[in-house]
Amino acid sequence: RSHFGSSRSVWSRCNCQAVAMVFAASTVLAACDPSSAFFGFMGVTSAIVFANLGAAYGTAKSGVGISSMGVMRPDLVMRSIIPVVMAGVLGIYGLITAVIINGKLDTPATYSSYSGYAHLGAGLTVGMSSLAAGLAIGIVGDAGVRANAQQPRLFVGMILILIFAEALGLYGLIVGLVVASTASEKGAGLCTSYAP
Repeated sequence: RSHFGSSRSVWSRCNCQAVAMVFAASTVLAACDPSSAFFGFMGVTSAIVFANLGAAYGTAKSGVGISSMGVMRPDLVMRSIIPVVMAGVLGIYGLITAVIINGKLDTPATYSSYSGYAHLGAGLTVGMSSLAAGLAIGIVGDAGVRANAQQPRLFVGMILILIFAEALGLYGLIVGLVVASTASEKGAGLCTSYAP
């Protein structure tokens, strides 16, 4: 019985030491992964590239309609340039987001995986939203300026459709900026610097 009791006390002491070692190991932060910055830079790339794709498509598609319409009604060309301007704004959305995300990448040694994923998500949010808005603006702008040349009363309706198409890109910009701006605070202190 005494032997059993002594072995139980030894086992309980070993168990306590093991728990203490596990707890101490869990409180030590791991080093930041150097490849986390890859996801951050992919967020920068996604924001500007996809936003510019949407802006380019919207500008090209609307420009074709304006050019075709301008042959018969050259007096309406400047009035019908609005879809091109609205498509160009989508590129600015991507530029703003890319610059903001790039500004958060100034400390790569302490850049956590959380921040990298958040910045990738922010860039994709803005880029894809702007791409979708550019597709809508291009198609509506092309058909709208042709129809407006034949029926001037369609102008207000075309502008309203373009505004709601542009709003899709604006929604993505708002969400992307919120995610990108809060990622640095939430991702801080999750890992230690990998620099010696």
